[in-house]
Formats: sequence, structure tokens, C-alpha cells
Amino acid sequence: MRRMVLAGLACAGALALAVACMPGQRAAASAAPYKLGTFESGGRTFVGLVVNDTLVADIGQANAAFERDNASAPKLAMPGEMKALIGRYDEIRERLGLLAGAMGAPSRPAYVQQVTALKTRPPVMYPTTMLNAAVNYAEHAAEMSRAGGAGQSIAPTTSAPESQSMPGLWERKAGDTRHNPYFFLKPPSVVIANGEAIQLPPGREKIDWECELSVVIGKTATRVPLDKATDYIFGYTLENDVSDRGGRGDRRHGSDWLIGKGHDTFAPMGPFIVPKQFVKDPQKLALTFTLNGKVMQDSNTDRMTHTAVEMVSFGSHVLTLRAGDVIALGSPAGVGTARETPIYFKAGDTAVCTIESIGTLTNPIVAAAPSPSTH
Repeated sequence: MRRMVLAGLACAGALALAVACMPGQRAAASAAPYKLGTFESGGRTFVGLVVNDTLVADIGQANAAFERDNASAPKLAMPGEMKALIGRYDEIRERLGLLAGAMGAPSRPAYVQQVTALKTRPPVMYPTTMLNAAVNYAEHAAEMSRAGGAGQSIAPTTSAPESQSMPGLWERKAGDTRHNPYFFLKPPSVVIANGEAIQLPPGREKIDWECELSVVIGKTATRVPLDKATDYIFGYTLENDVSDRGGRGDRRHGSDWLIGKGHDTFAPMGPFIVPKQFVKDPQKLALTFTLNGKVMQDSNTDRMTHTAVEMVSFGSHVLTLRAGDVIALGSPAGVGTARETPIYFKAGDTAVCTIESIGTLTNPIVAAAPSPSTH
């Protein structure tokens, strides 16, 4: 993309503070980091630029103000929803940096609001495809084996020297003793936002948590080589892969991933997406989950069996991934069902998933909603 040449822009107005105007020199873009989210205000949904996890600017309003203050700047139409933004990110990335830089100006622009003044929606509404990694941490595999799998077929470790390549999907390298990667599909219809309630399904008493780092896909990906997979990652977010450990009452066809993972509200996501340029190393991020303030999961993404890029490459060899699709990279140890005395969600609980530099995802737990009237 042709880089914007901003020399000579007028240094007037709040947004012009995002441009360093020095006589005889090209103006420099702010390096302010930012996150991206989807918000609702007055019934209108928009993409917001988030700074310091506290301030939000509607990118359309912020860009309009920028172009008013900088008449010589190229005109850019800002997308109104996240998938469109992801698809055009290379085109608008530099402008977003300028807009983010202006948000911290001494005189805060009128269009900048507090996050708490807005309704936060899922960052992508909604992924076309959601892939979730099963047992991608050795520590989680071990705890689930001790717990008897809680109704699911769980291998005792992630070491499987007898495993073979999956032709056309996953080629094993010499000396690789890991299990092959494993995905299940999570229904996009069960995605909810930060702050929204996880609903306990009627009659299901073994509802558990799994705090997970998730990849957001940046562009159409089909059979992507491992060494190119990073190019297809847009950024990272959080998912609580809520799980029903109650099983299906029989052993028909082994694990039932729909019952285990697919109830309404079982995919809290967000609150925001962190573009990959702001994540130094996705495989070195502290991860914690607390239930009512008590730490239940305390781990690091460096303990994953298969990395983010490996999972993107593998997933793209099974089906085509598209901008805005999400891959959850698995849960570390510390789930409720694997404890000596199992712990499960109950109404009134608060679930908090935190991943270093990515954010904090908070959701209350509520009792089952009343059944819809049949009349």
C-alpha cells in the first residue's frame, strides 16, 4: 500500500496532535498501541479504537475529525464492522495509529468515550468458523486423565510416539513425539460479549471453564504452509471455552462435542482484539482464570503443545478460514472438573479470564433462562 505522505498537514485541532509537524520534515505517525472492539450506543453498533483499555473512539467519527483537521490527508472510508476492518487493515493501519495517538491528547476529543459508558459487544459479530483446540496443554491432558475424562475421551499425555502423519493435513517431522493437533467446531451462535452472562443450561450441573488465547484470522487461508502462517493472523483475543462435563448418558460415538461445548452462551469472547503487531510473542503470555476472585488457572502460553502458527496452518488444511474466523488454542490445567473435589459454575459466580497484554474477559454466571412460551 502507498504510504500516506502527511508532510504539510495543518497542525490544528485535537487530531492534528497525532502528527508531529516539524518544519522541513515529514510528519511522523504516533506509535500509540491500540486494541479494536465492537460497541453499541443508542442502538447503533460500531467499531471502536481502544486505548489503555479505558478509552474508546468510534473510528468513523475519529477519522472524519482527522480529515477535517488535515485537509491534505488522503480520504479513507472507515469500515463499520470488524470483518470489513480486518479485510482492509493494511490500507487503514497507519491511519488507525494516528487516530489512537490523538486519543491521549491533553484536550480529549469529544468523540472519545469511556469504555464503561458503552455496551461492549463480541469483537467479531460473528465468526463464520470457530475452531477450538482440544487438549493442547500437556498439564491439562494429565489432569483430565486423572479425572477420568469427565465424559470425554482424553489421552493421558500429549506424547504419542506411535502417532502417524495425516496425509494432506499434517505431516509429522522426524523426532516429533507429540500427538497430532485436534480441533472441534464451536458454534458461532453461542458467542457472547464481555460482561454478558453465561447461562447454566436446565438440568446440566457440571458446567466448567477453560480460559484460552485465541487467534483471529486476517485473510482467506487455504492450505497455508507453516512458515507462512503468521501472515494470516490478524490478532489475538480471549475465549472462555465453557464446557458441559455431564456427558450424554451413553458411549455412542465417543465424545459428544456438541453437548460438551455447544450450549447457548458457552463462548464468551473479547473484550477486544489486539492486532498482532502489538503482541511481542504469543507463546510467552501469562494466563490466569479466577472464579469469584480465587485463582483456578495459572499458566503460560509457552506450555502449549502446538503453537498458534501450527494450529493456523493445520486448520487451513482442513477447511478454508476467512477474515474474522477464530481459533481458540486450548486450555491449560486448572479446570473445575479435574479437582479432587470437582468445582462447577453456579448461579451468582463471576468468571474472569486474563491473558497478559491481551486483556481480561469477565462474565457473571446465571441460572437457566425460563423456557420460551409454547403459546
